[in-house]
Amino acid sequence: MAHPSRLWLRLGWLLPLLCAAAPLAPRPDYAGLYRDAPHLEVDTRREGDSLRLYLRLPAPARLGLGHALRLTAWPSYEAKYPLWQDSLPRRQQHPRPEADGSVRLSTCLAAARLPAGAILEITTAPADAKDDYQEPTTTAWLRLTEALLVRPFVLTDSAGQPLARRYVRAGETFGVDSYGLMQPVRWKRYAVTPTPALPPMTNPAAMPAGPRLLPVLDSAEARPGEPLRFREPGLYALRVGGVGGMAPRTLAVLVAANQYPALTTAAELIEPLRYLTTSQERQKLTDAPDPKRAVDKFWLDIAQGNHNLGKDLIRRYYGRVTAANRLFAAHKAGWLTDRGLLYVVLGPPSSVRRLLNGEERWYYNEGGIGGGPITYTFRPRPSTFAPDYYELVRRPEYELLWYAAVEKWRTPPTALTGPNVPSDLPAR
Repeated sequence: MAHPSRLWLRLGWLLPLLCAAAPLAPRPDYAGLYRDAPHLEVDTRREGDSLRLYLRLPAPARLGLGHALRLTAWPSYEAKYPLWQDSLPRRQQHPRPEADGSVRLSTCLAAARLPAGAILEITTAPADAKDDYQEPTTTAWLRLTEALLVRPFVLTDSAGQPLARRYVRAGETFGVDSYGLMQPVRWKRYAVTPTPALPPMTNPAAMPAGPRLLPVLDSAEARPGEPLRFREPGLYALRVGGVGGMAPRTLAVLVAANQYPALTTAAELIEPLRYLTTSQERQKLTDAPDPKRAVDKFWLDIAQGNHNLGKDLIRRYYGRVTAANRLFAAHKAGWLTDRGLLYVVLGPPSSVRRLLNGEERWYYNEGGIGGGPITYTFRPRPSTFAPDYYELVRRPEYELLWYAAVEKWRTPPTALTGPNVPSDLPAR
């Protein structure tokens, strides 16, 4: 009988063939997750040796008998093979229908199966559904950061249900639901200037540096189990824990004004126009006797009096702003972020790749040189206040392409004639 080591040498040539025979997972396109559509909402809480998943399926949620929740852990977004796959039957999902037609699910996973840095794919889609284009109503991707894996509390709404978002509205009541003993909540409100993103051709060296330390405007402590309600908009840091040996953990929350992510006031409608206008144009809108009516007239003038076109421009532009607010909220409103900038002006990307180094690449089928395709790259810039923040890689060659994109808004093709983009259009 041959020595075992020699036997492995003889069979070694078979290994590449065996590996090649194993089916590779299709490379996912994450563009679907940035569609302006209802999303599968996800939140988590550490509970001893487990991580609890809270899911909310948007209406109309359809979960038939025997419908499984499929979970896949990946080493990275670019991985070809998963760490593991699992399928949880309906009895382990604890489904709870809501009055609005949505469905809430809850399940626990052993924390030992979830290494920090891994990516958890969560889907309620049937097993035979296509995986090449992600459907936001049935699929979510969760990056398992160390902070997420150890956070033993979850934010809840006034009814005690998980919020699954990191923003609340000023005056909105919410709570902190801790695992085990109820914990005190200490909070601080920081002074943050919500500056808008600069265009993609801006020289990075010329971009203003943010402050190293944010000034604290005020702070207080809430009793364990006491509901929270912040009336002043701003960036708040919640520090939860300290009782029963629980180490304090910090979570940042954006407190937004009015009906965020929607726009309701004249100022909220005027501000996002900075991506298309000069400061003089915006000041004129602000100083108008009726600023809201002035905004309508701004779009109607662009549409050359075509009311249907004007309404369509308003619907598309502010629809994108609202969607960006929902998708990219961080330490500031979503439309102010780098990803929000491109989303508002260029629209949702045609295709999105998430790379091993953490970068996101947005592909557009048109908008490049000669009307061809173009790619924009975002690099992760996580912080305590914005763990999922991304920064655009800016390049001077984007300048003409960017102004061409702006001009499309200011001279829509269905208008008979129209003003060109002002020659003094600012860089911000």
